[in-house]
Amino acid sequence: MEVYCTRPRCARPKNHCPDLDDTTTLKTTPQKYCTNCGMPLLLDGRYVPIEALKRGGFGATFLARDRRIPGMPVCVVKQLQPAGNLTPDLLKTAERKFETEAEVQADIGRKHEQIPELFAYFPILVSSQQSGQTDQFFYLVQEYIEGQNLEDELVQKGKFSEQEALEVMQEILKILKFIHEQGIIHRDIKPSNIMRRRDGKLFLLDFGAVKQIAATSASTSSSTGIYTVGYAAPEQISGNRVFPATDIYALAATILNLLSGEDPSQLFDPYMNKWNWWKKVNINPDLRYILDKMLLPAVNDRFQSANQVLDALGQYLTSPTVFPTSFSSPGASNYKTQAAFAIGELLAGAAFSGFEGALIAIALLRLIQSPIVAFILASLILSSLIFAQTKRWISKSNLLIIAAVSVAVILLIPGIVRTQDIFISVIAALIAIAATALFRLIYQFLSRIM
Repeated sequence: MEVYCTRPRCARPKNHCPDLDDTTTLKTTPQKYCTNCGMPLLLDGRYVPIEALKRGGFGATFLARDRRIPGMPVCVVKQLQPAGNLTPDLLKTAERKFETEAEVQADIGRKHEQIPELFAYFPILVSSQQSGQTDQFFYLVQEYIEGQNLEDELVQKGKFSEQEALEVMQEILKILKFIHEQGIIHRDIKPSNIMRRRDGKLFLLDFGAVKQIAATSASTSSSTGIYTVGYAAPEQISGNRVFPATDIYALAATILNLLSGEDPSQLFDPYMNKWNWWKKVNINPDLRYILDKMLLPAVNDRFQSANQVLDALGQYLTSPTVFPTSFSSPGASNYKTQAAFAIGELLAGAAFSGFEGALIAIALLRLIQSPIVAFILASLILSSLIFAQTKRWISKSNLLIIAAVSVAVILLIPGIVRTQDIFISVIAALIAIAATALFRLIYQFLSRIM
């Protein structure tokens, strides 16, 4: 049996152990050590690394077997090594942070089926290859998801269709909604951290919060490993506080990568300091609007939650999207139902604004002597109503109620409005509907040719 040494830069990490081919010996051997560097091979006396999956700046990922469970099932062992030579105090801080983050990851893994379950976490302190020094490593043991990550899938099958990218977007948004409600920011959303299991279910991997353990040193460059260039939001790159909108930014960059087949850094114009992906990706202009809003540089200008993005997908996409069978998801039918009513909501909002604007203007002209003052007040009130609709403070179901209440209130004040004024307000609503529909057609036409 081959057992893989987990020490970084071990010259000969593969250890051939013929005695471990026997199951009884494998289960009872107290410990094995690397023949090259002396590193313990049986991690926590239990997990047997058999293959290196990935190495990075802060550690590595290994495929392993759990020799304490019947059948010795496969699991994933992630090794994290703090950057630099840490003082004893910093090392204790790293260990406390490791335990806290591991406990959080164990909790969310138990609660959400699309986050790999955490089986164990433990530190290992071993003699360094440099005389008189010791090395500290941290290990996470997780559920093994058999499948393919989206980075490899993109290389294998080519660019994703709009429908396929939407399926990924919706599923990951649901996971982000859950973790953000737990007060957790992932920090490293990208295709390689999204795994599609063999049955098609998507999983979110490699929570960036745990990587901060590895960046505990004072090195100025250590933070760069917590995110991936091209996917990271401006506030993350500058080392500032991160938010749920930080993950939303990275998800949008991920979707652009899947749609275009190009690294997000190739879709950003550093000279103009803005994204320039539209000519390389032909998608529904409403989806383009949503992705652009997710990618805005200022945090407060983006969607503030995953739920807001999910709502936008239902409210702005005007035509039902039919997902292929191989990419079907539980949320697909709900998405189609929501999308079919998006144009209705837009026109209902226009009718409401036209009707209310005309009614308010007429009432104020009768109450206030100065037409200019009346016009300014009517404009301010109408602008507030439109702003409330764009922020989703007023939903479609409330528009008719507000309009009815406003008519009732005005009718209670004698002499302010007449019957023909209600008719004029209805005409204003129809004009607003026609203008909105025309503007929307022009916008969609220009979006497709630009």
